[in-house]
Amino acid sequence: AKVVPPFIYELFPVLKEMQQRRGGDLSGGQQQQLAIGRALASQPRLLILDEPTEGIQPSVIKEIGVVIKKLAERGDMAILLVEQFYDFAAELADQYLVMSRGEIVQQGRGEAMAADGVRGLVAI
Repeated sequence: AKVVPPFIYELFPVLKEMQQRRGGDLSGGQQQQLAIGRALASQPRLLILDEPTEGIQPSVIKEIGVVIKKLAERGDMAILLVEQFYDFAAELADQYLVMSRGEIVQQGRGEAMAADGVRGLVAI
């Protein structure tokens, strides 16, 4: 068995509690945390998160948001977050791009998302 870097368990304490379980036996939220932990284990310079909130319960969405903030504050990797859940993205984004049918239709600074009317652009 591979040794899990300790910082992974610091970011996701639930994975330490569940370390004897197989990945397929974890809840959806725990599987999402495991997937992010696996990606972080190689200490990438770019972390791409494709809709990490999809199908996840609100408490775990908050936990994942806290982890993304911690990773961003470390400053040793770029994080590309692809997300339809406006509130989650708005809380985390330094910069944003809105795409529609493969085209960038708007972009700006994360703190300006509300003023720029992004919520209306991403409403389904």
